[in-house]
Amino acid sequence: MPPAAPWPDYRLAFQLAPVGLVLSRERGIVDCNERLCQMFGATPTQLIGQSLRILYPSADEYERTGLRIAPILNRDGVYADNRVMRRVGGAQAGQTFWCHVTGRAMDRSAPHAAGIWTFEDLSAQRPVTAPLTAREREVAAHLTQGLTSKEIGRVLAISHRTVEVYRARLMRKYQASTTADLVQKLMG
Repeated sequence: MPPAAPWPDYRLAFQLAPVGLVLSRERGIVDCNERLCQMFGATPTQLIGQSLRILYPSADEYERTGLRIAPILNRDGVYADNRVMRRVGGAQAGQTFWCHVTGRAMDRSAPHAAGIWTFEDLSAQRPVTAPLTAREREVAAHLTQGLTSKEIGRVLAISHRTVEVYRARLMRKYQASTTADLVQKLMG
C-alpha cells in the first residue's frame, strides 16, 4: 500500500486560488486572498476589516444588492451574478469593471451572517465602455443573463416599463439598434 499523501495546506490553497476569495461576516471582509487584492488593486490590510461596500461603485448598489440576494441565499444557500464592481487602489483606483460573483451562505437562515465569495474579473472579455448609472448597471447585468423586462422588473422590484426606459438609455449609450445588439455590446 503506498504511503498516504500529506494533508493539503488549505491556507496556501486559499491564498493562491486563481479566483478572488473573500470570507465574510455580516457583509464585512474577514479574510481575502492574493487574487482578490490584485483584482481590486489593494492590500489585505486595506480590505480586511472593511465592509464589502468598499468594492462597489456606490453605497446604493451595495445596499440594493444585499437586499436582492438575501432571499435567494436564504432559499438556496448560494447566489451568483455578473455585476459591475470598483477597483480600490493602484493605478486603476476608482475604475469600474465587470465581475462574476458567486457566494455561499454558511447558514441559510442568516444569509449575511457568514459566507464565502468568489470574484472573477471579466474586464478582458467585457469592458465597461460607457459611463452607467447604478440602475443601468443592474439592468445591464440582468439583460446579459437573458432576462426579459418583466423578469428584471420583478428581480429589481420596479415596473417592467421602468426597465424598458433603462434599456432604451443603454441602447442609446451603446448605440445598439436591438436588445440582442445591446447584449452583444455589453458582453464585449
